[in-house]
Amino acid sequence: MNGGHCGASGTRSPVLVSCSLQKMCSWMLSCCLALQHLAVQASLLCIFHLLLLPTLPEELPHAQAISELLARSLFACGISTVLQTTLGSRLPLVQIPSFEYLVPAMVLSSHLSLSADMDRNGTVVASPCPSPHCTAAGSRAASLQEVSGAVLVSGLVQLALGVSGVCGWAAQRCGPMVLAPSLSIIGLSTYKEAAFFCSTNWGVALLLMLLAVTFSQHLGSCRLPFCTWPRAQGGSMELSVPTLRTFSVLLPFAGVCIVCAILSHLHIPWESLDLAMAQLSWANSTFHGPWVRIPYAGEWGWPLLTPRVLAVGIAMAINCSMNSVGCYVLCGRLLRAPRLPPYACNRGLCTEGLGSLLAGLLGTPGGTATSIANACATGLTQAGSLLSVQVSALACVVLGMSPRLAGLLTRIPLAVHGGVLCVTYAVAVGTGISYFQYADIDSGRNIFIVGFTMFMALLVPRWFSAAPAHLTTGWVPLDLLFLSLLMVPVFLTGFLSFFLENTVSGTLEERGLLQSELALRKAEAGNRHTRGERGEASQAYGLPPGLRRLLPSSYRPFPCCFLCPGNEEEKEEEGSCATEEGTAAPGEGTHLLPKPGSGELQLARRQSETEMPMWHTVA
Repeated sequence: MNGGHCGASGTRSPVLVSCSLQKMCSWMLSCCLALQHLAVQASLLCIFHLLLLPTLPEELPHAQAISELLARSLFACGISTVLQTTLGSRLPLVQIPSFEYLVPAMVLSSHLSLSADMDRNGTVVASPCPSPHCTAAGSRAASLQEVSGAVLVSGLVQLALGVSGVCGWAAQRCGPMVLAPSLSIIGLSTYKEAAFFCSTNWGVALLLMLLAVTFSQHLGSCRLPFCTWPRAQGGSMELSVPTLRTFSVLLPFAGVCIVCAILSHLHIPWESLDLAMAQLSWANSTFHGPWVRIPYAGEWGWPLLTPRVLAVGIAMAINCSMNSVGCYVLCGRLLRAPRLPPYACNRGLCTEGLGSLLAGLLGTPGGTATSIANACATGLTQAGSLLSVQVSALACVVLGMSPRLAGLLTRIPLAVHGGVLCVTYAVAVGTGISYFQYADIDSGRNIFIVGFTMFMALLVPRWFSAAPAHLTTGWVPLDLLFLSLLMVPVFLTGFLSFFLENTVSGTLEERGLLQSELALRKAEAGNRHTRGERGEASQAYGLPPGLRRLLPSSYRPFPCCFLCPGNEEEKEEEGSCATEEGTAAPGEGTHLLPKPGSGELQLARRQSETEMPMWHTVA
């Protein structure tokens, strides 16, 4: 992947100065960061279900079914997050049902609702289904089974894309002119949903945004004297953390929710719900779910597989794969990590596929994909920690086994969801725009590619959402496939920019690929610095050492050849570690070692002896 990697090896990023070193974050700080991730993840989960459930066949949703749906989604997301952070891309990424799952699921559910309405006018009438175990034809539960079947299919397709290496191959051919519009559209594509939820109370939403901007930008360097954290266990050294910036999402989120709770307790009307918003009400659902219920596959019936389900599932996999690749690059750039290697991208997609398989078997209406909002929250707060993401994943698993606790998420005000969308997805837009610096943006070729792809990505979904009946091929599964793809802005931007970037002629400098080409030539010439960068990438994105020992060392059979670094990169990693410790490789002199200040060099050596990559923080 071009762009988004560190400059010189051995330099430290100021972005993660508060919690980027091993043993610098205490367990308390990691738990607070995990709670921040959980708040953003809960908001996105509620948004997904709030927008999807009204599109299902007309029935009153059972309160217990709503709580159990949220619980099952939390359980699947928690398991998938653990897999992603340990066996996948190894980036601190949270898994949720993304908007790329939502649009195809809404297309399928709207088609099912239309079919049910047609049956009511004919011979079959859909009966009410108050129980989550009901499977009557045309019922909400039967529709959920079909949507779960599409999620299951998407997991299989994602797993195939990752194992075959297609995802990594495509990611290596995405230059700045593909990444810039794609990341920008990922952020811009949620403006309608953000405005929809903010409209319940713009005052509440603006208050959350004002606090988040103030804490992260204006008071970002403010260090509270009573917020100090031990640098290491048993150590006397303490570090003052920029608390307001580090928790610039959690503090506004909690503060605004407390204000809304106080207003509701005092019976002061503060939320204006129109007819469309009133349908999203989940009142009193908290008190219906059981305290403990461990989800298992097939409890609500097995997913249904039909031709239309297969078509929508394939579209889900394609959309979410594009979104996930963009999120990997986004997170790597915000963390200033080494360049994303193809095997890390393939592994990440495989783990997402496994998570979607689990979600489909559990009967949830959404699979697991990388959360753009959580990755953007990491950039906004400038605090990235792998341990905190894993702690939040364990919290999701615990909440997923308690539907009553999961039902507490329905108490989050709708305006808070809108504020979270505005604050987090704005970072994705800015990160995408920052990629234009690598290309010649004054070139007429690049101006056309960016303008055309972003304009069509906003135009085509708008037109199809207003008139979906205009797309008729004569075969319903093909119609659903095209609608599920063409109504997702991320797919249109990624496809058009990738096609135009690789077909329209342009110089390497014009396309922003000159630095990558020079690095490749240096690698072919045996340049030591380039090999060291590959070793850093192998160390950052490689599998845990215990698992790596179980893999064959002499060769990489299929599919390990696409999921693990090659033997040369592993040797380079070992050689770079030896060089950092002061032992020159055979045939090389010590004059090739970097010569920074003696104090910085000794500190870097001490850190490199035990330190994992920057975001691999351990309490």
